[in-house]
Amino acid sequence: MADGSAVVWPDKYLEVPYPLKGIRQIQSTADAFAAILGDGSVVTWGDAEDGGDSSAVRDQLHSVRQIQATMYGAFAAIREDGSVVTWGDAEFGGDSSAVRDQLKGVTKIKGTLGAFAAILEDGSVVSWGHKLYGSDSAAVQDQLKGVQDIQVTGAGFAAIREDGSVLCWGNRLRSNANDLFDSCMHLRAAMTRHAQ
Repeated sequence: MADGSAVVWPDKYLEVPYPLKGIRQIQSTADAFAAILGDGSVVTWGDAEDGGDSSAVRDQLHSVRQIQATMYGAFAAIREDGSVVTWGDAEFGGDSSAVRDQLKGVTKIKGTLGAFAAILEDGSVVSWGHKLYGSDSAAVQDQLKGVQDIQVTGAGFAAIREDGSVLCWGNRLRSNANDLFDSCMHLRAAMTRHAQ
């Protein structure tokens, strides 16, 4: 709403424990919400196991400029300094400890059903979460340079590089949105023909 307030429908799992005013952004998992307030702090509610309980990282949730979510229960917040705070279901992206040292200078994050990919200031990409939902970018990692944007399907990522090329990774069997991987291969082939 124009005044930054939010209206929430009653649901036994999603009852809001406080008034919602001054909201800049809301994201959701399947059963929880996270909202950035005007002062850069974050409030969460809903199913605790699905990201509704952020108490373990509450002291880190300040100066937040963007939040993304995986449908299966994890949130990732980008702070003004480019660092990232994650919480929720550890298996589906709520635990970023394996890549924490790499998550610096983050400009954008996108989430599939169960994994995240972050673009860094230098155009490289870091991914984490569940392997079945796209967290494993090893096959294309050395090519993930100059990335400007990322789009997702349920279990796959497509990265657009500054030269206009596209790289895809993830789980083909779980990516059904017009088959991300076939679409990427057709797009790459067309771009190669166009460049010749």
